[in-house]
Amino acid sequence: MSLFRMSSFLRRVLLADALMSGAAGLLMLLGAGVLTQTLDLPATLLRSAGLILLSYAAFVVYVANRSQRAMVWAVILINALWAIDSVVLLLSGWVAPNALGYAFVLVQAVAVAVFAELEYVGLRRSEAAIA
Repeated sequence: MSLFRMSSFLRRVLLADALMSGAAGLLMLLGAGVLTQTLDLPATLLRSAGLILLSYAAFVVYVANRSQRAMVWAVILINALWAIDSVVLLLSGWVAPNALGYAFVLVQAVAVAVFAELEYVGLRRSEAAIA
């Protein structure tokens, strides 16, 4: 893993990603019952996603405190895959959410894609600072 000097912008974006992911994870894990009734999404899916998001948030905090380019790329790729998979989930027919459920999944997919883009910009800024 190559070392680089992480920009303060990238570190802040990573920490914001971790904070939002952790909050969403707690919401999905602890509020799955209410969310299931409100969104028509399976409780098991919400709880599983919540656990994954809590683990992911811890990983992103770890990455934010390291200067390892490959780990930042891992965060960016995980975010991109999450956003894509969210849309695929809706198109697949595996779930049948109501309109609010669709909006919930799409809004979080867009938010995750924005984090991926901001992290990419932060990575580029970090690399530019080295050159």
